[in-house]
Parts: sequence; C-alpha cells; structure tokens
Amino acid sequence: MSTGSGPPSVTGSAASSAWRAVIGFGVVSLLADMVYEGARSVSGPLLGSLGATAVIVGLVTGAGEAMALLLRLVSGPLADRTGAYWAITIAGYGLTVVCVPLLAITPAVGAAGLGLASVLILAERAGKALRSPAKSALLAEVARAVGRGRGFGVHKFMDELGAFTGPLLVAALVASTATLTPALGWLAVPGLVAMALLFWLRGRTPTPAATGERRSWWADTVGAGLGRPFFLFAACSALTTAGLVTFGVISFHLDKARLLPLAAIPLAYAGAQAASGLVALANGFAYDRVGARVLYLLPALIALVPVLAFTWTPWIAVVGVLCWGAANGLQDSTVKALVADLVQPGRRATAYGVFAAIQGAAAILGGAAAGYLYERSLPVLIALVATTQLAALVLLALTLRRVNGPA
Repeated sequence: MSTGSGPPSVTGSAASSAWRAVIGFGVVSLLADMVYEGARSVSGPLLGSLGATAVIVGLVTGAGEAMALLLRLVSGPLADRTGAYWAITIAGYGLTVVCVPLLAITPAVGAAGLGLASVLILAERAGKALRSPAKSALLAEVARAVGRGRGFGVHKFMDELGAFTGPLLVAALVASTATLTPALGWLAVPGLVAMALLFWLRGRTPTPAATGERRSWWADTVGAGLGRPFFLFAACSALTTAGLVTFGVISFHLDKARLLPLAAIPLAYAGAQAASGLVALANGFAYDRVGARVLYLLPALIALVPVLAFTWTPWIAVVGVLCWGAANGLQDSTVKALVADLVQPGRRATAYGVFAAIQGAAAILGGAAAGYLYERSLPVLIALVATTQLAALVLLALTLRRVNGPA
C-alpha cells in the first residue's frame, strides 16, 4: 500500500486532465469558503441583532460545528454505499449556497428572525457535513494521477484563499452599507458560480469504484474493516487535534495580555490562514516526493504553538499564531492524502467520515483542557501538549511501520 511515494506514471494528457479537475475542485472550495466563512465572520453580530444572548450564540454556533463533524459518520457511509458521490457533494454545496444568502432576510421577518437564522446556520453546517466525505473521496480519486499530496495541498491552498477573502469581502460591504443584509445577499454570487462549476466538473471527473462489500450501517459508522493502520493514524490525529490549542484561546490571550490591539487580532488570524495554505501546498508536494514521513512535522509544530503563542512578547506570539496556522494546514491536507492511501477507494468517504468524527471529539476535549489549564497553569498546559505530541509521533511511526514495513 502506497503512502505518498509519488504519482503513478501517467500520460501528459491524463495529468493535464487531472490537474484541471484538482484546480476545479479548488476553485469550488475557494468560492464556497468565501460564502460560508464570510457569513461565519458576522454570525455572532447577526444573531445578536436579532435578539440572541451570548448563550444562544454559543449554543447555535457550537451545535453547528459539532454537526459539521459528527454527521459525517452518516454521510460518509451513505456516499460509499450508494456511489452517489456527485449527488451528495452537489446537495451539500447547494445547502450552503441557499442558506447563507437567505440570512439576509432574517431581519425582515420580525420575531421569527432569530429562529430562522438559527435554522439556516445549522442547515449550512449540515451541508458541510453532507458533502465533505464525498468530495474528499472524489478529490482523492482524481488526484491519484498527479499525486495525492500535491492534489490535497493545492486544494487546501485555494480553500484558504477563499477563507481569507470571504470575510474581507463582507467587511468591505458592511463598511460601505453600514448593515449586514446586503453583504449576506451578495454572497449568493460566488455561491452560484461554485454550483455552475460543480455541474461542469461532474462530467469530467472519475468516480471511485464500489468495493462490492456490504456491511450494516452500524459497522460502516464505526469504520469496521478500515484496518489497523487507519485506526492507528486516527488515534495519532486525535492527539494532534486535541493538542492544537484553539485560536479562540490564543486570541483571548493576545487580547488579555495586550500583546496586539483588538483590531490587529483578525489580521493575525488572516496571516495564520495564509500560512495554512502555503504550508499545506509545500508539504503536499513533499509528501509525493519523500512519502508520509513529512507528517512528522505536524506534532513538532503543534508542540511549539503554546510555547510561542502564550508568551508576553508580541512578535513571538505572532510566530506562534503562524505555527498554529501551519499546523491547521497540514491537518486538513496532507493528513487527508495519507487517509486516502490507507483505505480502499470504495471506502474512502466512510473513512473520512469516521476520521472527522474522531477529530471532532478530540477537538472538544482538547479545547476544554486548553481553556481550563490556561487559567491555572501555562507550564502544565505546555507540558501536556508536548506529551500528547510525543505520543502522536510514536503512533505515526507505528502507522508507517505497519504500512511500509521496517525501515
């Protein structure tokens, strides 16, 4: 089983066709990220303007993020069992493209506005959960011809470009109109372009072949038959996800310690997004050249984040934020390339669903632990992160040994 040893031998025309599909998926993600990241950047103020308390905002947005991960346990097996990768991908993107612009009408429906906005936000996150495993399986299949590391790296770079420009577009529209409604309505434009491109890609992209195996829904949900290397790597990723301190805690520190002006914290976040895309791109190409051992960089980066970000020196803290962004980029690109290499093509959507759920549970635990320890003992927090990343290194080494044999 290959783990990033480079793309197979393909003709020039096949490689060109594969790159067109990879870039096409990247542009779709760029446009979709403009839509939903643009909306997420103002979801708090929008809900607040509709009468929500901080508790309600936290419940709605928190439930949305949980749905975006945990529902993949259903959508992943659904894609593999039905083979309807494209229909599921298009339906998921369609929910985002419809729900986000509809947020613009919520101030006009009176007392029902808060309820409608909450439903739309949750439905958009459900769309993310619906499409992600199927889309990743499609991307893994087409990227095989050019190298999965390269494919996922380029895709992540373009994805982060959308995550960077979407909030900037919303900020510019809000600044020019002094209201949220036009900004949310204009997000329909990149959404419609994304949908048109998806339909164009559909007839030009191969679909993963079914394995012919049939398991119970429960067996698929828990990842039966995905193999020991997959679960070793999932455990490794759980530790890296839990150890990666959330930006919410980091930004709290930047503000509380007065390391950056409040207006500069979003700029630091934008810088982290840029670092995420660039590192994902570089590491993806390295994955195809030298193999999955490039992922040893991930635990090292994560261990550095609290050491640097929680200092009281502004420029060192900013370096920590950039490390955080770089680690996020690897988590969502090169990691996915290795997952694709660890499982059969017809079970990749299932694998991505199980993997995301494991990461989501770890993120909840890690986020709670980081917030608790930040208030009580930074040295203990730093030591805990370092310990979890050492364990992650061991699990990664065991994963690669099982796949490739002793070095």
